[in-house]
Amino acid sequence: MAENRASADGTGYAEGVPCWVDAQLPDVAAGRRFYGELFGWTFKDAHGGAVWAHLRGEPVAALAHKTDGRMPTVWTVYFATPDIEGLADRIWAAGGQVVTAPVPVAELGTSALVTDPEGAVFALWEPGRHQGFGRRHEPGAFAWAELYARDTEAANTFYGGLFHDALFGPEARPDFGRAPVADVFPAEMPPHFLVHFGVEDCEAALGTVSRLGGRVQAPPFETSYGKVAVVTDNQGASFAIMERSGW
Repeated sequence: MAENRASADGTGYAEGVPCWVDAQLPDVAAGRRFYGELFGWTFKDAHGGAVWAHLRGEPVAALAHKTDGRMPTVWTVYFATPDIEGLADRIWAAGGQVVTAPVPVAELGTSALVTDPEGAVFALWEPGRHQGFGRRHEPGAFAWAELYARDTEAANTFYGGLFHDALFGPEARPDFGRAPVADVFPAEMPPHFLVHFGVEDCEAALGTVSRLGGRVQAPPFETSYGKVAVVTDNQGASFAIMERSGW
């Protein structure tokens, strides 16, 4: 299970394709400094006090202020859907949970926060004016979403049932996969999605992460989709950097 695709007409993303990411942070200004230097992002104010990160003029991510200190400091991946209510119902019927029911985000679209049956959190996005990533699959932009699961066969069944066309369709692109938690993290780590961003040079990016106050959780390792290292930013949000030949 590792394939996704964008819509054929290029105007949006097919259901089940990762289309957006955001980070919930205690200090958005500190996040702007960290990610601006690491990835070359520039920023514009957005809805609800969030900021949108841009790479060469196109939107690639959002940073939002964490309004409740009990909430995790975390990157979240959003999966596209043309029918968020229907998809939320299907997730519930398949054993997942709806954490936050679908809610409009101004004229941009509608979002919901959900979990799979093992509790891994992800989000849904039904687009309005905002279709999602303006850039992806390149340095400084979203490159991959890896689900670290305890039961990979159950994950195959759940996500394969929800997003079959996006995962296995003839025009699929490899930007969503899954692996056992213990492959990279301690066995007691909860199942979760890990957002990957592209970089030109993994080792150089790790040096920048450390210099900016982040830390390395897992040193570089080879995968079928690129060379990956897992890090946290200077506020504790985990993400991965990925080097791939032929960006």
